[in-house]
Amino acid sequence: MKIISIANQKGGCGKTTTSINLVSTLAMNGKKTLLIDLDPQAHATLGLNRDDKYSLYNVISRITPRKLALKDIIQTVDTNFDIAPSNVLLGTLEQELADEIGREMKLVDIITGLKEAYDYVIIDCPPSLGFLTVNALRASHEVIIPVETSRFSVQGVEHLMDIVNLIRDRLNHPVVARVLITMFDSRLRHSFSMLDKIKAQFADMILGTIVHTNVKLKESAVEGKPVIAYDKYCRGAKDYFTLAKELIALESGIRQPVSVVELPAPAEFSPRMKELVAQGMAEMQAIMTTTFRLEAPEAGSVYVSGSFNEWAIDESCRMTRKDGVWVARLPLEQGQYRYQFVVDGRWQPDPAHDRREPNGFGDMNSLIEVAAHAA
Repeated sequence: MKIISIANQKGGCGKTTTSINLVSTLAMNGKKTLLIDLDPQAHATLGLNRDDKYSLYNVISRITPRKLALKDIIQTVDTNFDIAPSNVLLGTLEQELADEIGREMKLVDIITGLKEAYDYVIIDCPPSLGFLTVNALRASHEVIIPVETSRFSVQGVEHLMDIVNLIRDRLNHPVVARVLITMFDSRLRHSFSMLDKIKAQFADMILGTIVHTNVKLKESAVEGKPVIAYDKYCRGAKDYFTLAKELIALESGIRQPVSVVELPAPAEFSPRMKELVAQGMAEMQAIMTTTFRLEAPEAGSVYVSGSFNEWAIDESCRMTRKDGVWVARLPLEQGQYRYQFVVDGRWQPDPAHDRREPNGFGDMNSLIEVAAHAA
């Protein structure tokens, strides 16, 4: 069971939106998932039109008149999608448990019995660095930090990392931190400028998926639905579906790029023979791989993803740029494949190829036919 906190002390960066829609898209990928609403504002609970009469307060508190177990408060939202709701009383726990030894382990204790029930537990943290957020981080394997393209949101990452490091040093519990770009407005030059700064500052932490500004995300919250249930063809639904696929791929291990083994030439080979060996290796590589190209001189990063890699976004399908043209060479077996390019987090079909088919998300996948390689 993978436990992931969604946290940033700055409000308004898409924390609860990410929690709800990540759980929904993980569930669509067949993962049994629980959303724990640990925010006393209870936005995730309210945003899914769930009953908040009994909440995590009844599970953690020592003085509640109605003491319950975690399984007693869990509600089913949809297939593979459960929620443990919150309410305003959760905010009183910090004062109630102020003098209790081991209070940072409260959430760990109540989650322990769920290991066989869920593939993922997603914790929506409050917009603060207090008792509840520390409990969430102590219980988690990873933390995803939603970051809008603003200076204040970036400062929120720095402050949260101080807590992550403190938990690692004081409680001997390392937490993997990942940064997710949210509310990205591709119409603004400022967005791209901030994106470059965030990538430079958090290069080793940043996720490949970018969540774009999309009004459907706000509309779906008003309707009490995940965006993919409200409008599965919209940009927001596709972004969060991509995020779920990326996390599943990371869970199974990042695929490493395929490299060509360089055979050392024997010492007795002449320079001309060495040249022929090198040429032969290059020709073999060209024969045994399929080349994808995209002209996008302004792009900061480009991937090619498709049915050949289960639509993953990782280092094995990252394209390299030369003179404004992005190139990737992949070892594909004979057959037909569907694919798209992911340009700075935005999915698009191949503009150089007309063979396409609808993909169920309101746009088109490109098609490529790989012939048998010459023997």
